[in-house]
Amino acid sequence: MVRKTLRWLLTLALLTGALGTATARAATAAEPDIEERLLSIPGMSLIGEKPYPGYRFFVLSYTQPVDHRNPSAGTFQQRLTVLHRDVSRPTVFYTSGYEVSTRPSRREPTQIVDGNQISMEYRFFTPSRPEPADWTKLDIWQAASDQHRIFKALEPVYDRKWLSTGVSKGGMTATYYERFYPRDMDGVVAYVAPNDVVDAEDSAYDRFFARVGTKECRDRVNAVQREALVRREPMKERFAAHAAEHGYTFGTIGSLDKAYEAVVLDYVWGFWQYSLLKDCETVPADAAHATDQAIWDAIDASGGFDFYTDQGLEPYTPYYYQAATQLGAPMIGFPHIERKLIRYGYLPPRDFVPRAIPTKFQPWVMRDVHDWVRRDARHMIFVYGQNDPWGAERFRVDKGARDAYVFAAPGANHGALVAGLVDRERTLATARILDWAGVAAGGTAEPKPLATFDAKLDARGPEREHRLRP
Repeated sequence: MVRKTLRWLLTLALLTGALGTATARAATAAEPDIEERLLSIPGMSLIGEKPYPGYRFFVLSYTQPVDHRNPSAGTFQQRLTVLHRDVSRPTVFYTSGYEVSTRPSRREPTQIVDGNQISMEYRFFTPSRPEPADWTKLDIWQAASDQHRIFKALEPVYDRKWLSTGVSKGGMTATYYERFYPRDMDGVVAYVAPNDVVDAEDSAYDRFFARVGTKECRDRVNAVQREALVRREPMKERFAAHAAEHGYTFGTIGSLDKAYEAVVLDYVWGFWQYSLLKDCETVPADAAHATDQAIWDAIDASGGFDFYTDQGLEPYTPYYYQAATQLGAPMIGFPHIERKLIRYGYLPPRDFVPRAIPTKFQPWVMRDVHDWVRRDARHMIFVYGQNDPWGAERFRVDKGARDAYVFAAPGANHGALVAGLVDRERTLATARILDWAGVAAGGTAEPKPLATFDAKLDARGPEREHRLRP
């Protein structure tokens, strides 16, 4: 009798377990997968999915109002991507401030927290441009409102902690988003973000170029730049042949001569933005006796002779428009070059915007953001490179800010990372990022990224951006 009772209880337990397992499976099967959940969001549509081990990667389009102050005034399709890890993980919201890449990639904070990543294309970069384009609707508040609206749409799907991040103009974008919507994100990591508070005051850049690196390196780079202007006429012939071969034109900037000088005057800036001190060995040591080809190659490697053509400038019209209306842009001097060799000088961003698009500068916009960061920043980290020109004018935090930090990576360029900070600052920054994301490292002495480095997802270096493209 006892054995019968035990058999009956065992059978009941097995049956109950089987029913429970079946119920769990049914519930799991009934839950929509991540693609269904994303596409159930009103206004969200799928462009495509690309497989990547351990993730799902979607390229999506989202319907946005052209004017967030007047949503009935029309819409446009904004492109974004989702690198889906797991809804139980935190989410990182990234934008470059330009177009969005449609290949899977992972920014440093995403690797640190082992999270999901949402990447947004900035409004007016093609194909995320209203048609017709009302350029007055391209400003930092409208772009922050794009980001806010995407966050609110995705928050029910990704309901854990959120961080925002970006590099250079993307770091600026993350900062502006935080200024206008400070309750959205749980933390911000802004990399190499310029802060041009007073557009007409750029002496910080002149001081930077007077002491960056070593005197030997500065002299070598400066000499190549000067020599390219000494040889302007024969080098322009080479440039004209290059332009003819590729069908390049110069309607926006005005002439081939003007474009040539603009590329040359960018050389020193571009060298320090993209290179490291050890790269001085690649610069011609005796510029005066170097071949024309050596001078051409050095200048071309830094900025690119293609850039100030109509074809090179056109994709970046939205950036130059913003620089000419709100962001400002650096102007620097060239004390190592005789004035007679310079015909046009460092050009303002207005020169890179087609004349059919009017611009009017708003000097109060950057001052507002600057003051807000100093006074009200919360859960923000700014990372700069010691030898990056864009860090000459940077964001700062005062006593009114809370849990906010500004760090500089020794010897780093425009590709500065948390990983390149000195030990104490790297440990602090990593710990704060993990804590803000709700995945604190549990009191370990040395907090480390939670995801293993992936050479394809995490390929990093200075973003290849031009002098006037932070």
